[in-house]
Amino acid sequence: MKTVRWLGVGIGVLVPAMAMASTLETVQERDSVRCGVNAAQPGFSSLADDDQYRGLDTDVCRAIAAAALGDATKVDFVPLDSVERFTALQSGEVDVLSRTTTWTSSRDTTLGMNFTGVSYYDGQAFMVASDLGVQSAKELDGAAVCTQSGTTSELNLSDYFRINGMTYDTVVFDAPEQSIAGFEAGRCDVLSSDASQLYAQRMQLADPDMAVVLPEIISKEPLGPAVRQGDDQWFNLVKWSLFAMLNAEELGITQANVDEQLNSENPDVMRLLGQDGDFGEPMGINTDWAYQIIKQVGNYADIFDRNVGADSDFKIARGLNALWKDGGIQYAPPIR
Repeated sequence: MKTVRWLGVGIGVLVPAMAMASTLETVQERDSVRCGVNAAQPGFSSLADDDQYRGLDTDVCRAIAAAALGDATKVDFVPLDSVERFTALQSGEVDVLSRTTTWTSSRDTTLGMNFTGVSYYDGQAFMVASDLGVQSAKELDGAAVCTQSGTTSELNLSDYFRINGMTYDTVVFDAPEQSIAGFEAGRCDVLSSDASQLYAQRMQLADPDMAVVLPEIISKEPLGPAVRQGDDQWFNLVKWSLFAMLNAEELGITQANVDEQLNSENPDVMRLLGQDGDFGEPMGINTDWAYQIIKQVGNYADIFDRNVGADSDFKIARGLNALWKDGGIQYAPPIR
């Protein structure tokens, strides 16, 4: 795995999807998936001590590579900020964007991109200094709020404060590391972003106990991978890579037991693992594509727990990200 940065098209210039070769053909010829990710959001995408990208979003990239190429390590991670991420996808700089990006109507219909599913159900929240004694977002009237440009956070803030008859001043930064530094330096009373990001940023403070995340969630932020419009085959491959991990968890197929499950007589397991039917052929990939995802990357619980959940420093509860049968809303269509 390696990190690459290159710009083939100027900012604001869109390359029509019809003028491009099939994304899968390009990926297979290159022998790697170029995946746009966050440069530094622990739990979702950040460089670890071994100089490799780790996180839930980067594991989604690895799952796509396992499906498309049979090798989860064949990913070129392209770090992108919140402003340049969409142009990078539109221009062909990356094959897929897996970067804590909220699925909205305008992004899905006006930016030449299609979201392929929800890898993490999130919502915007507030983090405040513990010594302020604030226990609710309703106490933030007149506060100075740090947030990040080019995100949905700015509009959500405006809506929330207006609806609740409160005023606020914004302090806008270009990058997450700048916003947390501004908060820590006291340039604002409050830091507002997706709750997932706030939990990660709190861990980056010199003293994590100096801040607390308030309980209110003020928005819906379904985060997931996105691809360019106009290439249904690649759209299907990315979509079903995520669905395969969700179906595997529901069926009890894990990274640890997937080889044993090859002998299962459960028809759903047999179809998922390529033992009955060929559900990879319509997507242009091998019959065992889902087996490779689970074997090399894991099911959804595997990637959630090790990156943001019970086996991580964040200990984030599954909540809405639990499977539908366990009280959450994560749900994948069946493979049949």
